[in-house]
Amino acid sequence: MSAVVIDGFAVAASVRSRVAAEVATLVQRGISPCLAVVLVGEDPASVSYVSGKEKALAEVGMTDRSYRLPSHTTESELLDLIARLNADTSVHGILVQLPLPRHIDEARIIMAIDPAKDVDGFHPVNVGNMVIDRPCFLPCTPHGVLVLLREAGIETRGAHAVVVGRSNIVGKPLAILLARRDCNSTVTVCHTGTRDLPAITKQADILIAAVGKPRVITADMIKPGAAVIDVGVNRVEDPTAKKGFRLVGDVDFQPACEVASFITPVPRGVGPMTIAMLMENTLLAAQRNL
Repeated sequence: MSAVVIDGFAVAASVRSRVAAEVATLVQRGISPCLAVVLVGEDPASVSYVSGKEKALAEVGMTDRSYRLPSHTTESELLDLIARLNADTSVHGILVQLPLPRHIDEARIIMAIDPAKDVDGFHPVNVGNMVIDRPCFLPCTPHGVLVLLREAGIETRGAHAVVVGRSNIVGKPLAILLARRDCNSTVTVCHTGTRDLPAITKQADILIAAVGKPRVITADMIKPGAAVIDVGVNRVEDPTAKKGFRLVGDVDFQPACEVASFITPVPRGVGPMTIAMLMENTLLAAQRNL
């Protein structure tokens, strides 16, 4: 068996193309969807993510309102900026890039964003609406995973989905989304307290790795024929690489390909979908203001 490699880059390009067409329609009506991306400090990974978001905004024809603030920006100054963006009717979405410097309370910043502009889907109002299946902004990475499953033709109804990782950004919301009626999966969430992890992962029809540790999911932990979605992005040293490192996922990719039926690569798997779904959420925010 050799797994079908799901091309997240191609699926994300299709999403962005559809979003761009709808943005063009809004622009003709005098509405320019606008996303304010706020970056505090110069964390290399965060700078890279923000640059990718800015590129995507330009590609789909949205207005980019970026703020790059120094690392010594105070929590009060950041809250003041968010208050101004909340009040600015020309701004449809607000995204504060995480992580923030240690002196800033991330939870307080997330709570300060108007839920109607919380295109990351992190505000408790959006999280709560997601849980009870009410209209809301879905968190971008989990939503992107669902789109990949759908586009690959992977059946979720009645499937046993195992999510390894319980972060607020990926693991928890993904488990909730998979259990909702539109997906209708039976979901198991594994974490640091899980006993005999391989025994549980080998039961998964759909195995989702969102741990943040390189190659922690090995081939012998995968049920033959399972669909494997690798959310992890980890840097490992590689002297032969131009930057001295390369990106790998939470799954030991090549051996896993010999066991799984479908698998996402790292990079070009889940990563591009996160930004694509952010563009979709920003479009939705603008449409809601019609």
